[in-house]
Amino acid sequence: MLDSTTTTSPLWRPWSSATQAADPLQIVEGRGTRVRDGEGNWYLDGISGVLNTSCGHAHPRLVEAATRQLSQLSHYDLMVASHPPAETLAARLAALLPGELNEMVLLNSGSEAIEAALRIALTYWRNIGENRDRVITFANGYHGSTSLAQQLSGLPFMVSDWETPFPIEPIPFPVPPGELRTPEACDALVARFAEALDNGTPAAAVLVEPLLSVAGMIVLPTGFLSRLRELCDRHGTLLVVDEVFCGFGRTGRMFGFEHEQVVPDIVTMSKALSGGCVPMAVTAATSTLRESFKHEPVTQGFRYGHTTGGHAVASAVANAVLDVITDEDLVANAATQGAALLEGLSRFRTHPGVVDVRGLGLATAIETDALETSGAIVRAARRHGLMIKQQRDIVLVVPPLTITSDETAELVKMIDAAFDDVAQTAVR
Repeated sequence: MLDSTTTTSPLWRPWSSATQAADPLQIVEGRGTRVRDGEGNWYLDGISGVLNTSCGHAHPRLVEAATRQLSQLSHYDLMVASHPPAETLAARLAALLPGELNEMVLLNSGSEAIEAALRIALTYWRNIGENRDRVITFANGYHGSTSLAQQLSGLPFMVSDWETPFPIEPIPFPVPPGELRTPEACDALVARFAEALDNGTPAAAVLVEPLLSVAGMIVLPTGFLSRLRELCDRHGTLLVVDEVFCGFGRTGRMFGFEHEQVVPDIVTMSKALSGGCVPMAVTAATSTLRESFKHEPVTQGFRYGHTTGGHAVASAVANAVLDVITDEDLVANAATQGAALLEGLSRFRTHPGVVDVRGLGLATAIETDALETSGAIVRAARRHGLMIKQQRDIVLVVPPLTITSDETAELVKMIDAAFDDVAQTAVR
């Protein structure tokens, strides 16, 4: 996903190209919606750290929660004994999620959450005596970078050479992303999932994101998710919703699926849950799914976990994040500022080199016609004091949920200045 790599440093950066020189920029401090580099320059953070700094950088309540818990108990083996932060977090999430989503597996990353979700889904069918192992998902979705998670995406940088342990059926979009937000596109997209469910062996699960983030903040057509839920119910297929990016306010609702009041069977969560402070992820499943594990043939239990899954410090921070989101009304702020941001960015739809401008809440993107265009915009924005992200030919604009109205206006002005720079360079 990144377009640079290290050349002299022993640090091997993730998603890096071996043929391009490293960007020498080093970020050394973060405060609220701003970050500072090693040269003393401050930037408005338009990418929320790693798309996960939901409450802003160095939020005092998160720092205090981590410090307090670290001085009391860093972690303990959840296979041996529980601890209050994990118990509290699990109970709060169960109360927050709809329906029977009462069972929480605490993990470290979104990739782990997806692995857990698929293990739960596929084992459930075996537990109840049905032979289902086919998973249907978007061709250009993104669900993580572990070996199994990579198999679930058809994005070019996710191509895997390893064989899949179960059948995966990717569903391509019927139209380009910029043309997807229409009733006609919704009908066509639903028809493709219906065809996949109607044909072949019975599907174990359908796995989708409510908004496709890594693919370029692709907004799905209104009504798609609720109609997909109906299709899954008709076929007895589990609906797994990947909320790793969308969850906890990013799209202007607490969860992305709440835009259509859908109740999934399994939900994966990470990123914003720990405010970018510590690794934390959760897989939530219905009580019906958990109950089936009493019939699991080997251990009568869930055979999956990680050493630091449900880490006490991470759980304490996640509890503090939930408090901050509620007390500072960050979900509503994401909806308000997201609408203002999208309106401000929409002026660039007619700019030469721009294919589409889209977004939902504080998850926005400018799709360009070429890598060179998106790269030029990102570099120019940095010169004007704004950090945004190049994702291939797409520019991601994803600020913290704490961004203010003044900062939103400032962000749009910085991008406007960046576009002017790019236009002037093109003229010369």
